[in-house]
Amino acid sequence: MPGLSFDNFQRNSFLAAKGYPVPKATSTGTTIVGCRFDGGVVIAADTRATEGDIVADKNCEKLHRISPSIWCAGAGTAADCEFVTQLMSSTLELHALSTGRAPRVVTCLTLLKQHLFKYQGHIGAYLIVAGVDATGPRLFSIHAHGSTDVGYYLSLGSGSMAAMAVLETNWKETLTKDEAMTLCASAIEAGIWNDLGSGSNVDMCVMEVDKPAVLYRNYRTPNVRATKEKSYLFAKGTTSVLSTKIRPIVKTVPYDIFEEAVVKDDDKMEVDS
Repeated sequence: MPGLSFDNFQRNSFLAAKGYPVPKATSTGTTIVGCRFDGGVVIAADTRATEGDIVADKNCEKLHRISPSIWCAGAGTAADCEFVTQLMSSTLELHALSTGRAPRVVTCLTLLKQHLFKYQGHIGAYLIVAGVDATGPRLFSIHAHGSTDVGYYLSLGSGSMAAMAVLETNWKETLTKDEAMTLCASAIEAGIWNDLGSGSNVDMCVMEVDKPAVLYRNYRTPNVRATKEKSYLFAKGTTSVLSTKIRPIVKTVPYDIFEEAVVKDDDKMEVDS
């Protein structure tokens, strides 16, 4: 059936009347993307961190290292993304030491979704996991409730719609590394310009088969602060002084000053005052 469907409006109104409030929309305030190419995978993110309507950090890091060949981009609650990825990094390192083999991307995906599913979305981590292993380049996304997706290009965060428009328009089956990097950077910039929760710079990480991962910090800086047209420092005397009044300090409570010194001799100790 063409057009939008509002069938759930009556259902939500009925549940609200019974005491079940309608859940509010949550903005993660981020744009993260991932894209596969011939022989590798690219992930990218913006660098704006927000606290409600306030920009808390203009150049934060949203790309997290899990293993030498596995990285992830995080959207949602900053602390949750940071500590969840640190936990997975430690877990995968122990797994690699136990098995004697390099960890696979799908292993990281399984551990992450099992961990997030236990908390039923209360850990606000929305992740794009990417890397290369024995099976080749892999790209996955994980939502806070534990659901996962797999694809050749992915996007999450409040700016994901703007980024996805760029990805769907310019993606093709045979991408080179440079084309994938340009595509991901352009998708992040679309989120920066069209989403208030995204902004500042573009960070990027490139993972290729049989090569170490390369992190490009501030790969693009589209929001460089411009020089002010004029100085806003006013010369002394610009604002006139209308009146001056000097109030002397008056002692309202009488007080005396005492000084004590302890003098120590060989045979006695006395206090002089």
